[in-house]
Amino acid sequence: MYKVKVNDRFLFEIENKDSAFLVNGEQVQLDLSTLGPNNTHVLYQNRSFNTELVEINKTEKTCKVKVNGNIYQINIEDQFDVLLKQLGLDNLAANKVSEIKAPMPGLVLKVLVEENAEVKKGDNLLVLEAMKMENILKSSADGVVKKVLIKQGDKVEKNQILIQFK
Repeated sequence: MYKVKVNDRFLFEIENKDSAFLVNGEQVQLDLSTLGPNNTHVLYQNRSFNTELVEINKTEKTCKVKVNGNIYQINIEDQFDVLLKQLGLDNLAANKVSEIKAPMPGLVLKVLVEENAEVKKGDNLLVLEAMKMENILKSSADGVVKKVLIKQGDKVEKNQILIQFK
């Protein structure tokens, strides 16, 4: 059983039971023709749909699908995700980051955050020059900056703590 959320608005429960395709408990008949590695033609209730898998993120279990020219964002939960959520263990999988360490020795070119700043996953934290290349270190999770232990111009060693989070 899968829970599928489309565009953060529509929720469907999908099952494959005894070779039947069930959506919200009702059997659905689809006629599928594969047109290419990411393209499928679907006939459903005498209507034609051209579908294309635009993007897939297997880690986050999300994808973007284009249906007749319209793009839909899809989030998928399997039975294990549902069970973890029911047990209250779904947040354990979220990254709890307490500090950012230097991945390599280098020179701090720019610090992009300050203490008590709220950061989201993927936000830029600082620019580190190593081996004549600029590397932007990003936040791997949401959080609040507790302390910035470096400043612009500092030389850092590998695994040196650069930023701590609350």
